[in-house]
Amino acid sequence: MGYPDTFEGFVVDSPKTWNQFHRHELKPKPFGDDDIDVQIECCGVCGSDVHTITGGWGEFEGPLCVGHEVVGKAVKVGKNVSDIKEGDRVGVGAQVWACLKCDVCKSANENYCPHMVDTYNAKYEDGSDAHGGWASHIRAHQYFTFKIPDPIPSHLAAPLLCAGITTYSPLVRANVGPGKTVGIIGIGGLGHLAIQWARALGAETYALTHSEYKTADAKELGAQHVIVTGNDEKWAEPYKFKFDFLLNCANATHKFDMKTYLSTLKVGGEFHMVGIPEKPLAPLEPSAFVANGSKLSGSHLGNNQEMKAMLQLAADKKIFPKVETLQLGEEGCKEAVERMKEGNKVHYRFTLTGFDKVFGKVEYGA
Repeated sequence: MGYPDTFEGFVVDSPKTWNQFHRHELKPKPFGDDDIDVQIECCGVCGSDVHTITGGWGEFEGPLCVGHEVVGKAVKVGKNVSDIKEGDRVGVGAQVWACLKCDVCKSANENYCPHMVDTYNAKYEDGSDAHGGWASHIRAHQYFTFKIPDPIPSHLAAPLLCAGITTYSPLVRANVGPGKTVGIIGIGGLGHLAIQWARALGAETYALTHSEYKTADAKELGAQHVIVTGNDEKWAEPYKFKFDFLLNCANATHKFDMKTYLSTLKVGGEFHMVGIPEKPLAPLEPSAFVANGSKLSGSHLGNNQEMKAMLQLAADKKIFPKVETLQLGEEGCKEAVERMKEGNKVHYRFTLTGFDKVFGKVEYGA
């Protein structure tokens, strides 16, 4: 059939064949008055994609098209769409719909809407499937489709739509800024952006890494101090009651001595998780929180206003991810997820590009 009735994408069929991609026809939800169709130029590769296709976050029914860091051209807009017009360069992140009516949504927390629809591996209320961005097109609600500021190249904008907002939102909600001391744990796909946000917001910024070889990168990204946690089990001793906020971006939290990390927080300080590992945390006694009244928290993405503010900050301050591009296709998708699964074989994000070679050229403003 073809667009607009169907899209095309690269899919996997099950966790057993998680790295075996093939081209497949995708049926989008019926087009609504608040919807925008995006012809995709490029799409990032996120750890969530790997957790999903490998079954690490649970089984799924294939064929499944992942990808939720989408940049492309708005080619069709619903009659209720006000801020985006056909031809605009736009982005779609890890959420494509929320009810926008419940108390959660009305409190500007639509990223926690109990009725929300994730960008892929999810269903709309009418039973339609949501399909990800390793595809020719994506269909999303206008509230979850964002103009990309001109100074941000598309392949660098893509990771901001998940990794960017995931790290920016909790820092802003914690009122990180001048006078605050912040530690970013894990210098990878999330952490390398978190360091940049923390500095841009005006905080004294520490990077905490298990890997000494990442020290130079952390400082280049803006960390004023680097703590290597892998060399000495007493690494935390000089930093008791040091941090207002620790943002954990690491994916190995199950290996952490959480009591040690919590001990570095000021009274009432917060250890906040945005990395979502497949394994549970190690047992943690309540007494670990008592010494300093510390808190353990987590978050999911960010809201509409935070996404717009983050994109503008990135444009103004030239805060960009470190990205390696790969050609979209069976082999490119396979290489991306295999290297991502290996961990340290990414420096620090992938963006799949060359969609025009597969599906046809994207011409903005046309």
